[in-house]
Amino acid sequence: MALTIQDDTITSDRSAHAARLAPGEQHVWEVSWPPGRRMNRNTAITAMTIAEVAGPGGTHAGDRLWGHIHGWAAELGMTAPDALARAATPPGRADAGLSALPADPEAAG
Repeated sequence: MALTIQDDTITSDRSAHAARLAPGEQHVWEVSWPPGRRMNRNTAITAMTIAEVAGPGGTHAGDRLWGHIHGWAAELGMTAPDALARAATPPGRADAGLSALPADPEAAG
């Protein structure tokens, strides 16, 4: 379980979700699982940490990380169950209203 944090992207080895520095912005980040939300670097890392926990194998109430998940979700203004459900949904699922971040923003048109 590891996040890879670069100057302009954050990826996970357990989740298909990703975060990136918003195009044309210096301090605004976008994360694929709560689309449309503008975050700072710290909240983007928090969102990606939740995506890691929600990845394959997931977690459940009573898990040893549950208290941490509540705190992380609260940092994003969400409940733990809501954040985990959203982060567990693969990027690009149209029925969930989520969209994956393009790997190359310029290629996205």
